[in-house]
Amino acid sequence: MKNMRVIVIAGVIIAMVILSSLFQVDQRQQALVLQLGKPVRVIAEPGLNYKLPLLQQVIFFDRRLLVYDAAPAEIVTSDKKNLVVDNYSKWRIVDPLKFYQTVKNVAGAQSRLDDIIYSEFRVELGKETLNDIVAKVRTRIMKTVTANSNKAAADYGIEVVDVRIKRADLPIENERHVFSRMQAERQRQAKKYRSEGEEEAIKIRSQAEKERTIILAEAYRKSQEVRGEGEQKAIAIYAQAFQQDEDFYNFFRSLQAYEKALADNSTLVMGSGNEFFRYMNKSD
Repeated sequence: MKNMRVIVIAGVIIAMVILSSLFQVDQRQQALVLQLGKPVRVIAEPGLNYKLPLLQQVIFFDRRLLVYDAAPAEIVTSDKKNLVVDNYSKWRIVDPLKFYQTVKNVAGAQSRLDDIIYSEFRVELGKETLNDIVAKVRTRIMKTVTANSNKAAADYGIEVVDVRIKRADLPIENERHVFSRMQAERQRQAKKYRSEGEEEAIKIRSQAEKERTIILAEAYRKSQEVRGEGEQKAIAIYAQAFQQDEDFYNFFRSLQAYEKALADNSTLVMGSGNEFFRYMNKSD
C-alpha cells in the first residue's frame, strides 16, 4: 500500500514536469524561449513545443498585422506653414529575437515607431508647400515615408507595411487667419467676376443699341423712299389731272382747301381782292 502511494506521487510529479515542459504556439503567434533571461530559441511555426521546466520560459509575440495610431504632431512645411498631422501605421513583428533585444514589447515598439515615422514625415513634409501637400503630393509622401520607416524599423525586427495620414489640419490659432484670407480671396474673385459681367453687359447693351440705331435708320430710309415714291406718283396723278382740265382742277383743289381752312359755323370777312377766295367772289 505504501509503495502504491509512492508510485502515484511519483507519477503525479512526472506528469506535472511533462506538462510544464510542453507549450503550444498558436498560428497567430510566434514564440521566444528564454533560459535564465537569455534568448535561446525562436519558434516561428505553430504547433506543440517543449522547454526545460523551471530553467526556461516562453514569451509570445503576435505575428498578425498590428495598427499603431500615433498622436497628432505639428510639422513645418517648406513655405513655413505649421501643419498638424494625424497618422497611423500598420506593422508586424518579423524577427522576435531582435524585437526582444531592442524594444522588449509592443509598447516599446510603438514608442520607437512614433519617433521614426514622425522624423520621416518631418523630412518629407518639410520639402513641400502646404498647397502641394493637401492637393498634389500626399500619396507620394506616404509611400516614401512607408519605405524609409520600414528600413529604419528593420533594426528592431519590425516590418512597417503602410503609413497613412488620417488628417492634416492647421493649428487652431492659424485657422482664423487662413479663413479670413480665403474669404478675402473669394471676395476678390467674386468682384472680378462681377466686373467681367458688367463689362460684358455693357458690350451687349452697346451692340444692341448699335443694332437698334441701324434698324431704325434703315426703316426710316425705307419709309422715306416709299413716301417719296408715293408723293412722286401723287404729283404725277395731279399733273395728269391738271393737264386734262386746268380750271376744274383749280376749282376742286380750292374747295378742298376751303374745307380744311374753314371750321363749322365760321364767320368769314374777306375783301374783294383775296386770291384764296377768288371762287367765292365770282357770281358765276
